[in-house]
Amino acid sequence: MGANTSQVRDLSENPGLRTLVGTESVSQNEPFWNQLISFTFISPANSGDSKILEEAVIPLAKTLIENNPRTGNFGTLIKVFLSRTKELKISTECQDQLFIWQAHNALFMIRCLLKVFIREMSEEELHQQFSYQERATNSTGEGGVEDLLEELMSNLVHLIVEVPLLDITYSILFEAVTTLLVLFSYQLFQKDILRDGIIYQHIMKGRCLSLTSRLVKTLLYNFIRQEKCPPPATHIFQPHGEEGGMLYGLVSGVASGIWSVFTLGGSGAKGVDQEPNPLPLSNQSLLLLLVLANLTDGPDWPNPYRQAVTCFRNTQDTSSLLADQPHSFQINFNSLYTALCEQQRSDQATLLLYTLLHQNANMRTYMLSRTDMDNLVMPILEILYHVEERNSHHVYMALIILLILTEDDAFNRSVHEVVLKNISWYTERTLTEISLGSLLILVVIRTIQFNMTRTRDKYLHTNCLAALANMSAQFRCLHQYAAQRIISLFALLSKKHNKVLEQATQSLRGRTGDNNALPDYAQDLSVIEEVIRMMLEIINSCLANSLHLNPNLVYALLYKRELFEQFRTHPSFQDIMQNLDTVIGFFSTRLEQAGSDLSVERVQEVIMKGAQALPKERLKKFPELKFKYVEEDQPEDFFIPYVWSLVFSSAVGLYWSPQGVELFSMDSG
Repeated sequence: MGANTSQVRDLSENPGLRTLVGTESVSQNEPFWNQLISFTFISPANSGDSKILEEAVIPLAKTLIENNPRTGNFGTLIKVFLSRTKELKISTECQDQLFIWQAHNALFMIRCLLKVFIREMSEEELHQQFSYQERATNSTGEGGVEDLLEELMSNLVHLIVEVPLLDITYSILFEAVTTLLVLFSYQLFQKDILRDGIIYQHIMKGRCLSLTSRLVKTLLYNFIRQEKCPPPATHIFQPHGEEGGMLYGLVSGVASGIWSVFTLGGSGAKGVDQEPNPLPLSNQSLLLLLVLANLTDGPDWPNPYRQAVTCFRNTQDTSSLLADQPHSFQINFNSLYTALCEQQRSDQATLLLYTLLHQNANMRTYMLSRTDMDNLVMPILEILYHVEERNSHHVYMALIILLILTEDDAFNRSVHEVVLKNISWYTERTLTEISLGSLLILVVIRTIQFNMTRTRDKYLHTNCLAALANMSAQFRCLHQYAAQRIISLFALLSKKHNKVLEQATQSLRGRTGDNNALPDYAQDLSVIEEVIRMMLEIINSCLANSLHLNPNLVYALLYKRELFEQFRTHPSFQDIMQNLDTVIGFFSTRLEQAGSDLSVERVQEVIMKGAQALPKERLKKFPELKFKYVEEDQPEDFFIPYVWSLVFSSAVGLYWSPQGVELFSMDSG
């Protein structure tokens, strides 16, 4: 292998690789294999470098596909790797870097070949590529294996859960996680959701099943630890002293005939499309966890990885694990919570947070009990504030997280007790001091307004309004900007309502000549009126439950009272307008009695005193506004394409050509 990208493109001329993919069968006991996997290498760290490497591997892999049925060399390479994994844990304890290094290199080669195989053939044909080794070795009298693909997958899982994460094992653990991701990548090239298959059966029901909880726990801890990739010097052998150590001499002697130092993606060339991810193992582990947790249930068995994600508990939970919760385990909730707070910049971390909040009752209870919920909520609000820079799925997940949180009354109260200062990312206005609750209202309403003017996604603004409705009875001491934003949203809705109404009226009179548009106008009007009613209910809920704590909302209501006039006699709003009429009438009278040309401070004083004097029984009670998030039927139709779009765009060191990807469109999200 070469020391730069131009030499990487010449891999097809490498003598060792030409032997591997050639027409001659190489026995597992040949010294060739030891030479083949003795190269010094830094994995590609971005998709640009990965693309260069893949383009070099493709012709080699295609040649191997043609010759492997006769040689079985691919299966022998698998066996060479498996023979080294059996002693990997002991090698780690003994700091046997040579052994780990060679195992890593073998696995890297396997992963590169598998990635091309999966693009070129069906699962059944891939399975045959593994079985050819058995036929070839049996013909020479050597022992075969029952199912080499399942043994590989089982060994990869064992490797991930048993080998400790150290500088010298970082690369091979990363390769193990990445190889499993590659094996599942058949889904990328299928339009329909895969609900069965050889690889699916192995991970769901085979030897891997008994390691389910340990695998999920390890992947979560990899995410929690956020370990950076160690510098090359810690896992590539360097001479010590003038003569160099025996280990270095052995390695360089073995490697010199076939490989040179391969620095692509490390200290060598970097792709122009993205910077290397500083946390490759953490990122890749999270992606694999999401892939596993979102596999579909079998016809008569549930997804064990989703079960594990659903029922794990806190290490501080001393109660005995319930027998009816298979694959349960314990993990440090505080560490997981901290990692979730710190990593919300990425889609995949937000998706994990959603998954845990929605599916794991233990984790949800723990999160809602935290006194530092601002550490979790603030990154979510920042995602929504920068809505125009985020993909629609990321925004959607952030909103669902808020909706789930607002189902809890204690959360709705506590957010108004957390005071924030100088929010750097909120640039529309200077917020020197504001409660977390008021900031949440500001950002959610801003998201609705953005949606109304740009994407017009009904589900998005419905979820925004549902979150506000859940909070409305607990609104406390709303910041003046939050109160103004509530009324400004109502003004925007009122304006859109009048515009559609005018267009419908003109169409009806024949002025536009487009009578076919009438059904569209009726539908638009119905949607807008539904949203207007929801806003009126939110305002009403706040006034009925905590008017005396929200003088800024009363002030904003009075300042824009003319907005509500047209809806007083509207049959869809008459009932909900009663309380608003009462409040507007009561405070208007108070202000008239206080005189003319009142200052802002004087108006606020009248409102504060009036709020204490208004009898509560004058406001009609309506049912409490409560909305609960429920996943749609067949959620996998949304989540599996979403997860794989994240793997496609975010997996470290993996490149897939957009051509041939069927699961999602390149412009989705």
